[in-house]
Amino acid sequence: MTTQVLLVGFGALMLGIFLGYIIRQFLAKRQAGTIEQKLQKKVAQAEKEAGALLLKAKTEGKEQRKALLETEQLFLKREAGLDQKLSVYEGKEQEFFAKVETLKKEEQKLTDAKAQALEKLEQLSKLSVKEAKEQLLLGVQETYEKDILGRMRKLEAEGQERFENRAKEILSYAIQKTAVSQVQEISSTTVPLPSEDMKGKIIGKEGRNIRALERAAGVEIIVDETPEAVVISGFDPLRRHIAKVALERLMKDGRIHPTRVEEEVAKVEEEIDQQIKEAGEAAVFDVGIVRSDPKLIQVLGRLKFRTSFGQNVLLHSIEVAHLAGALAAEVGANISIAKKAGLFHDIGKALDHQVEGSHVDIGMRVLEKFGVEKEVIDGMKSHHEQYPYETIESVLVQAADAISAARPGARKDSLENYLKRITELENVTNSFEGVEKSYAIQAGREIRVFVKPQDVSDVEAEKLAKDIAARIEEELRYPGEIKVTLVRESRFTEYAR
Repeated sequence: MTTQVLLVGFGALMLGIFLGYIIRQFLAKRQAGTIEQKLQKKVAQAEKEAGALLLKAKTEGKEQRKALLETEQLFLKREAGLDQKLSVYEGKEQEFFAKVETLKKEEQKLTDAKAQALEKLEQLSKLSVKEAKEQLLLGVQETYEKDILGRMRKLEAEGQERFENRAKEILSYAIQKTAVSQVQEISSTTVPLPSEDMKGKIIGKEGRNIRALERAAGVEIIVDETPEAVVISGFDPLRRHIAKVALERLMKDGRIHPTRVEEEVAKVEEEIDQQIKEAGEAAVFDVGIVRSDPKLIQVLGRLKFRTSFGQNVLLHSIEVAHLAGALAAEVGANISIAKKAGLFHDIGKALDHQVEGSHVDIGMRVLEKFGVEKEVIDGMKSHHEQYPYETIESVLVQAADAISAARPGARKDSLENYLKRITELENVTNSFEGVEKSYAIQAGREIRVFVKPQDVSDVEAEKLAKDIAARIEEELRYPGEIKVTLVRESRFTEYAR
């Protein structure tokens, strides 16, 4: 029974397998038929599209061939027209050359006829062409010489007058355009006091404080003439400025004694370099000059404490720079070069007491040392006509310098002579051996001399004072008399530790 069941099961299994195979083959054939139909449809569609494209291409090809034929026909017509025009032009060219040849022949005939006529004229007049021309010109010159000379003189006078009027217009416009304040330097400075009691502190016990300030700063302090003020007298603006600043600080601090006075004066002398630098930078900024050497600006700032005929040299230089720039703008010159040359034209005066030579030569060497442009040096070196004018800017700087110096009240010759006499007085005194320093005071009526105590004894000091007085009488010219006050002071300092 079991065997029969197994056989039946096996037979059923084999029958299932066979039927599955039959069904699978049927499905596969059916699926393959479907894919083949799709491929046939796509092939048919592709053939249809290819036929349409081919038909379109044939149509477009016919149209293009038609357009090319039309274009070719148009070009052929144009070529035929050009050939026709070329033939016409060639005919006209031949006619033109024929006419040129005819004209050449006529010109030659005229030249020959002119030569024959001139030859006959020379034979009749017995003069050559050159001689006849000379006689004709001589006759015209004699006839119209007076008229020509008169006309030339009239034109020259009118031109000179016109140029002078134009020059005056340019100068007046530049002067009106430039308005730089002028400070008339004097030989004294007034320092206001908070009260009259301060005068006593400034003078000190037995005058020690005021003597210490006068000696350290090299000025004269006048405390009795002006109420609630003291007057600092001295010909050197730098010394007066140092004394003024030191005195103001001492009054503010309240501690006034000889040692403190000397310390404050020394401190102000050290700070003055910064003020000089600031003055130079302010001048350069005012004029509008860029990229200048800082050391050159420092030298320029020293002109703040330099005067020329009573006129502050730094303010004068700034004014000359502005005037030169304005003039350059009017005549079409280089404004930058003119301004720079005007600002630095008197820079040699900052060092003229230290270096030999005129301030122009010193200024040229200073500018060359700091690499300033040659055009600027050429522009500044001719302002006193020591050197010839090489550029238009040099003429403008000279004119601007003259304008600035000629302003009413800008300069005083008497003050310059006074300052020169005071300087010579100090130089003569300082030339003696053993003299530490000397200061001219009382408007040059007294010279105060400080000697080195280790080099000059009391006996030698008396003889030195007489020698100084004798040298002053011999070398200098001055009204009245000059008092020589020689000071020999010994100081001994020790430290307790």
